[in-house]
Amino acid sequence: MVSTLFLYISSTSSPSSKNSSLQASLLSLSLSLSPFNRRGAISSFFCCLLLPLSFHFCFRVSLPSMEAHSCFLLLLLLSFSVLTQAQVSSDTLSLLEFKKGIADDPTGVVRSTWSPVAWGSAAAVDSCPRSWHGVSCDDSGSVVTVALVGLGLSGELKFNTITGMRALQNLSLAGNLFTGRLVPAIGAMTSLQHLDLSGNRFYGPIPGKITNLWSLVHLNLSWNGFKGGFPVGIQNLQQLRVLDLRSNELWGEVGAMLSELRNVEHVDLSSNNFYGGFFMDSSNLSSLGNTAKYMNLSFNQLSGRFFSNDSMGVFKSLEVLDLGQNRLIGELPSFASLYNLKVLRAGNNLLSGPIPEDLFGDAMQLMELDLSGNGFTGSIETVSSSSLNFLDLSSNSLSGHLPSNLASCMSVDLSKNMLSGDLAAMQNWGSTLEVIKLSSNDLSGSLPSALGRHPKLSIVDLSLNKLTGSVLPSFFTSLTLTFLNLSGNHFNGSIPLQTSHPTESLALSSYNHLQRLDLSNNSLSGSLPHEIGSMPSLKVLILGKNSLSGELPVEISKLGGLEVLDLSHNHFKGRIPNMLQPDLRLFNVSYNELSGEIPRSLLKFSKSSFLPGNTLLVFPDHISLGNNNSAVNANMSQHNHSKANVRIALVVGSLGVVMLIFFLFIAFQKTRSQEFCLKSGFRGQVTGLDVKGIFGHPNRFRASKDDPSPTSVSFSNDHLLTSTSRSISAQKDLLTESMEFSYSDSRGTAVEPSTGLPMMECKTSPGSPLSSSPHFVDSHISEHPVLLEVYSPDRFSGELFFLDLSRTFTAEELSRAPAEVLGRSSHGTSYKATLDSGHMLTVKWLRAGLVKHKKEFAKEAKRVGTIRHPNIVSWRGYYWGPRDKERLIVLDYIFGDSLALYLYESTPNRYARLSVRQRLKVAIDVARCLYHLHNDRQLPHGNLKPTNILLTGPDLTAKLTDYGLYRLLTPSSIAEQMLNLGALGYRAPELATNKPFPSFKADVYSFGVILMELLTRKSAGDIISGQSGAIDLVDWVQMCAREGRGTDCFDRYIAGVEEAPSVMDELLAVSLKCILPVNERPNIQTIFQDLSYITI
Repeated sequence: MVSTLFLYISSTSSPSSKNSSLQASLLSLSLSLSPFNRRGAISSFFCCLLLPLSFHFCFRVSLPSMEAHSCFLLLLLLSFSVLTQAQVSSDTLSLLEFKKGIADDPTGVVRSTWSPVAWGSAAAVDSCPRSWHGVSCDDSGSVVTVALVGLGLSGELKFNTITGMRALQNLSLAGNLFTGRLVPAIGAMTSLQHLDLSGNRFYGPIPGKITNLWSLVHLNLSWNGFKGGFPVGIQNLQQLRVLDLRSNELWGEVGAMLSELRNVEHVDLSSNNFYGGFFMDSSNLSSLGNTAKYMNLSFNQLSGRFFSNDSMGVFKSLEVLDLGQNRLIGELPSFASLYNLKVLRAGNNLLSGPIPEDLFGDAMQLMELDLSGNGFTGSIETVSSSSLNFLDLSSNSLSGHLPSNLASCMSVDLSKNMLSGDLAAMQNWGSTLEVIKLSSNDLSGSLPSALGRHPKLSIVDLSLNKLTGSVLPSFFTSLTLTFLNLSGNHFNGSIPLQTSHPTESLALSSYNHLQRLDLSNNSLSGSLPHEIGSMPSLKVLILGKNSLSGELPVEISKLGGLEVLDLSHNHFKGRIPNMLQPDLRLFNVSYNELSGEIPRSLLKFSKSSFLPGNTLLVFPDHISLGNNNSAVNANMSQHNHSKANVRIALVVGSLGVVMLIFFLFIAFQKTRSQEFCLKSGFRGQVTGLDVKGIFGHPNRFRASKDDPSPTSVSFSNDHLLTSTSRSISAQKDLLTESMEFSYSDSRGTAVEPSTGLPMMECKTSPGSPLSSSPHFVDSHISEHPVLLEVYSPDRFSGELFFLDLSRTFTAEELSRAPAEVLGRSSHGTSYKATLDSGHMLTVKWLRAGLVKHKKEFAKEAKRVGTIRHPNIVSWRGYYWGPRDKERLIVLDYIFGDSLALYLYESTPNRYARLSVRQRLKVAIDVARCLYHLHNDRQLPHGNLKPTNILLTGPDLTAKLTDYGLYRLLTPSSIAEQMLNLGALGYRAPELATNKPFPSFKADVYSFGVILMELLTRKSAGDIISGQSGAIDLVDWVQMCAREGRGTDCFDRYIAGVEEAPSVMDELLAVSLKCILPVNERPNIQTIFQDLSYITI
């Protein structure tokens, strides 16, 4: 506008040279001032000075009258333009300063649109930067919205650059990677109504001035690194409707905070460190109770009692209440007055007593009820609610019969309780059921015929009960069933896959969607039907420990998606069909009567997949499995080599056997010289080595043909006694260690020491414990499980404490449980114990002198043992005996193998190599679990290494073991644990002190080393030769990254995969962050978020 007026004035003025010079000067001044951007006060001051100066310039410089008026008019308009432009553009300047904090803009949308507009363009007429991405203004031109959501932006933001934008109403930066602190000056932005900073990496405390944002309606600070106490005064935010603080490190007394909230409808404080309880006066909650619809306080440190009846009745509008994963105690109140409640989650607490019947009634609108992992008692007579769809009462102490009615339930989980009786009530269960889980109860009787006719049934798990009769044929003609687990029962008869009508066979082939079938540990007989090949979706087939017979049908090779096949412990005969399934990673036919040549497609599996049993099986080239194991191993890895190579392998294998016999002979002589277990007479002739077990009752521990020890899908939980030793020194250590083991002979005979002989005297001198490192392993032990000869009372006379009441047993039951050695570590020895009920446990027998006194031990065990998480192996309880040697930890037994075996198992093809996707999933699983330990439980793991990471299930879900164990140990024992961790390469440098103690940052360092192992498939303890000499794994990876050749250290197996480069590069970057010096090292939340953003 100024330029246009200038042209008009110029056209009316005389064209003197002096005037031309003046016009040029004014034009230059107008162009230079047009984009003038200063704060309003400075601009106003400038224009106030400009007016008198303009008058003086135009009327005092001897200009003609007309020209003087034109000059003054031009300068007056120019001053007005500068004032207007300056006042509006202060927001633009703030945003340009704010933009300087954006270091990375992957999409380029901010970089390309956030730029000042040149004067004179069409957009300059509008003073608001409307063309900028995510920016909008009001009618006056002031910026009211800045929304940069989900753009992957990163950088250190300076919030003080925008605190002057007093008209801003909406600031949304969710789903980026920004860092920075909230500044107290943000409290001056009183027009702010919507503040969403979720899903970033902001850190530091939340400033108290945030409670000055009187207009705030929506506050979302979730998924960041904010820490410290939440500021008081939130009652000032009368307009607040949404408060989302989840997944930070905030703390505060939950009762005080809830009592301050006035009109909030949505409250999410989950995954923080809030503490306290809810047992408060209802008047303190009335303001919140009138409006609250959603309350999520899960994964905190809440304790004490639940809401009282009066307090609970205040929440008339409440629709969702989630209090799971806390430490709440006591009984539940009545919920009868909460007519609008749709979701109630209180799983994994310490609640007890009966479950209120109104939760199952028709007066409520409840759709989801999760009370799992508590100590609820009593029975569930019926469920009459027509709205309840999801019911999870698993892992409690419920008793009685099954509920007579489930109304409209779609999913019901009553597993891990003490329910008894038959399944007759299931006849009346509704047709809406999709998931039925009743495992680990005391149910008996046969399967009701109606069970197989549910039109929507997808998952059925009735394992570990006492069910009898035959398996329903309708299970196999179902059009919806995908998961069927009937293992651990007493079913008999044949597998009902045979069909009498061609149409039924066609239906089975075309529409059967069964993906997992587990009928193991039953009494099924007959042959495996040929119709098994008509189940195209089958991925897992487990039929072990039955009485099946006949030949294996060739149709089994048609199951193209098969991943797990276990047919062990049966009576199958004949040849093994050729199995060409590309994803088959677990195969076991041991303890059968198979014969013939093993197909080459199965040579990738270890000998434990075929042995014991099957004595007539022959490898290609007619080398018998039973004649020479060393030759077999050579033939498995190099079966295409020439016969000369085979002869060499035979010779080398024979020499190895001779050396092994020699060492065993020396060890035996040493044992005899020390009078090992021979200081007094035995009650029978010695026909084999002693097999007295760890829990007394030696007759329960015989390895007999009738009751062979599991060696296949029942994986060891403590780690590495399943792979071949990687060094001669490791074999020597293992031989030394084996002197503490005792074996039965082939006939299953055993000897028993006299009761007068102290078991302490039956051991060799103690040596260093078997390391849990993968270098200290041997396949022989896992394939022929043995029992460790240690101190063992005839019965347990101490106290058995339960931390999970979902399954209880007595010390006497535990003492007579058959036990199997799993492995040893610096803490002691681990066993698999099988109770009379068939339930399996892992028992960790701690070394003498390792732990604290009873009172401290009990306190810490309760803290550690009550942790529940999908990526954790949960504790069941602990046993405290009268002697120092009787300290046991009882955990759930997990079917799976350690990450260490998948990473550096040396036997060819024993374990399938992890894909890029699987490695990333393992990393995220572990990081998620560490995040829970660090942020939700305030507990470092303290002993993080691959041997304490179990991979379970078909999807290889990672579960952590040995977490927080240091809390039970004496200072000297902790130092020993840290020393062992350092020797293996996982100890953070800052712990190399006289009194090391686990820390959050030390866990992050250990996790970084594990990430490097996932990338390289090398062990942390490996010494790698380089140009600069021998270095360890961490130094080698750092050197490769520093020299710009990070890809050189990647595992060659995945280096050429299409998606590998970007994913592995990102994983490498995260691992390098983890091993930074402690003052620069990020916390696990940052690492977890980094990993979560990596996609394939």
